Amino acid sequence: MNPSEENTPVSLPWFGIPRLMPYLRPYRKLLLGMVIMGLYGSAMDAVIPLFQQYAINHFVGGSTLTGLGLFIGLYALVVITQVISNYISAFGACKAELYIGRDLKRASFNHLQTLSFSYFNRNSVGYVHARVMSDTDRIASTLAWGLMEGVWYIAYLLGAVVLMLVLDWRLALWILGLVPVMALASAYFQKKLVFYHRRVREQNSRITAAFNEGITGAKTTKTLVIEDRVEGEFEALTGTMRKLSVRAMHFRSLFMSTTAFAASLALALVLWQGGLLSARGLMLVGTLSVFMNYAQGMMEPIQWLVQVFSSLINVQVNVERFSRLMDTRSDVEDSPEVVEKYGDVFHPKTENWEPLYGDVEFRDVTFRYPDGEENILEHFNLKVPQGSNVAIVGETGAGKSTLVNLVCRFFEPTEGSVLIDGRDARERSQLWLHSNIGYVLQTPHLFSGTVLENLRYGRPDATMEQIEAAVRAVSAQEVIQRLPDGYNSRIDEGGGSLSTGEKQLLSFARALLADPRIFVLDEATSSVDTVTERLIQDAIEKVMKGRTSFVIAHRLSTIRRADMILVVQNGRIMERGTHRELMAAGGIYRNLYTRQYREEQLRSSLETLA
Repeated sequence: MNPSEENTPVSLPWFGIPRLMPYLRPYRKLLLGMVIMGLYGSAMDAVIPLFQQYAINHFVGGSTLTGLGLFIGLYALVVITQVISNYISAFGACKAELYIGRDLKRASFNHLQTLSFSYFNRNSVGYVHARVMSDTDRIASTLAWGLMEGVWYIAYLLGAVVLMLVLDWRLALWILGLVPVMALASAYFQKKLVFYHRRVREQNSRITAAFNEGITGAKTTKTLVIEDRVEGEFEALTGTMRKLSVRAMHFRSLFMSTTAFAASLALALVLWQGGLLSARGLMLVGTLSVFMNYAQGMMEPIQWLVQVFSSLINVQVNVERFSRLMDTRSDVEDSPEVVEKYGDVFHPKTENWEPLYGDVEFRDVTFRYPDGEENILEHFNLKVPQGSNVAIVGETGAGKSTLVNLVCRFFEPTEGSVLIDGRDARERSQLWLHSNIGYVLQTPHLFSGTVLENLRYGRPDATMEQIEAAVRAVSAQEVIQRLPDGYNSRIDEGGGSLSTGEKQLLSFARALLADPRIFVLDEATSSVDTVTERLIQDAIEKVMKGRTSFVIAHRLSTIRRADMILVVQNGRIMERGTHRELMAAGGIYRNLYTRQYREEQLRSSLETLA
C-alpha cells in the first residue's frame, strides 16, 4: 500500500474519540482521577504567584515578619499537594497509555485471527504489523498524555486570565492582546511541522522497507553483485530523509524562537505598563511581580495547546486505520446460529461438536476469488469417501491449492456447497473443521521456542508418550536426537537453525499429533532432499490409513498409489482418475509424468557420472 495514502489526513468527529469509547470506558475512573488531579495541579500553579505577591507587599513592603510561620506552612502545603497531584496525574497517564494500548493491541490482534486468508493475501505483513503496533501505540499515547496536558494547560490559562482580570483588568488586557497573535503563529508553525513530520514518516517507511528488503535479499544481492546499486538507492532514501528532517527542525527552531520572543514581549509590556501604574501609585510591586509570572507562564501553555490539538488531528489517521481494520469483515464467517451452537474461535462449545469422519463432497461448486473476476471452478462436482487419498497435480500456478482451500474452508464457494460428512460445511463452525484438519505446508513454519513447545502447538495436552509416537510415525526421531538438548532444544524464529527437511518432518509430526481426520499435504516434499522425501513418503503411507487426504504433488512419482488424481490446468480440473487410468488416456497427466520421469532419469545419470 502506498505510504502517502496511508498518511492521508481523514476527518473523524471529535478526533475519533467516539469510535474509541469502548476501549476508554473501562478506565473512566482512572481518566476522571487524572482530570481532577490535573485541575488541582493547574489551579495551584495559577495560585502560587499570589504567595509571591503577598510576600513582597506584606513582608518586604511592610517591613514585618508577622504571620510568616502561617505563610510558610500554607505555601509548603500548596507545594506538597501540588507535587502529589502532579505525580498522581502523570502516573495515571502512564497507566492509561499502557492499559489502553494493551487493549487496542489485543482487540486488533484477536480480530486478525478471525479474518480469512484473502485479507492476508491483500495486505503485507508490514502493513498489518503497523496497524497492530504503531497505530495502537500512537492512539494510546495521544489519548492519555493529550488528555492530561490539555486539561492542565486549559485550566492554567483560564485561572491565570481570571486572576489577572481580578488583580488589574487594564494590564491584563495588554497581555491578553498577545494571545491571539501567539495562537495564530503557533497554528501556522504546527501546520508546517505536521506537513514535514508526515513526510518524514513516509520516508521512514520507505527506508524501513528498503532495509528489510536488503536484509532478506542479501544473498540475491551478493550473487548478482549489485551491492553498489543497493547502497546507492539506500543512500538516496536516507538523503531525502535528512533534507526533510532538517526542514522540519528549521520550522521547529523558528517556533521555539517565536515563543521565546512572545514571552519576552509580554514581559516587556508588563514592565512598561505595570511600571507606569506603579509609579502613579495604582499598583503595588508585589502585584506587578504576579503579572510578570503570568506574562511569561502563559506563552508556553498556548504553544503546547496548539501542539496537543495538532496531535489530536494527526492521530485521526491512526484511529481511522485502526477502525478500518476492526471494521473489516472476514470473507468466511460462521452464521449466528452456528456460533450459538458451536461457539466461536475464542469460545468454542466443544461439547456440541460432532465427530468428523472425513467424507468430502463438492456439490455444483463455482468459485471465484474475492478479488478476482474469473471463475476458478465452474459447476464442479467431486465425491471423496472417507479414507480416500486424492492427489492434485498441475503446473506451477495452475490453481492446485484452490480445492484444498475450499475443503479447509479458508474460502467459501461462490455458488454451490462443500459437504463434510454429508452436511454443508457452513452448518458447522470453522474451528470444528480446522481442529480436524492437519495441514503440512511446502514451506513449513516453526515458532520460536523449544521443539516440544512446537510439537504441542496443535495439542497442548499431549503426553510425552503421544508425542514420541507421532515423532516415530514420521521418522523424525533422528532429527531430535541430533539436537543438543533433544526435545528441549531451542528453535530460532522460523526454524532457521534447521534444514528444510528437518522442519518438514517436525511440522508433519505436529500435524499428526493433533490426530486429524483430514490431512492436507501442500507440496510437502518439493523442497526436501531425496532421503527426507523417502521418510515422508513412508510416513504418509503409515499414518494416512483411515484418514482422508489431499496431496498437492510436485513429484508425480510419489502419488501413483493415490485413489484419485486430479489434473489442474488454468484453474480448472482437466482430468481425473487413477494413475493407471490417466496414463492409459494419454492426456495431460501422461505428458507431465513422462516429461518428469525423463528429467529424473537424466538427473540420476548425471549424479552417477559425477
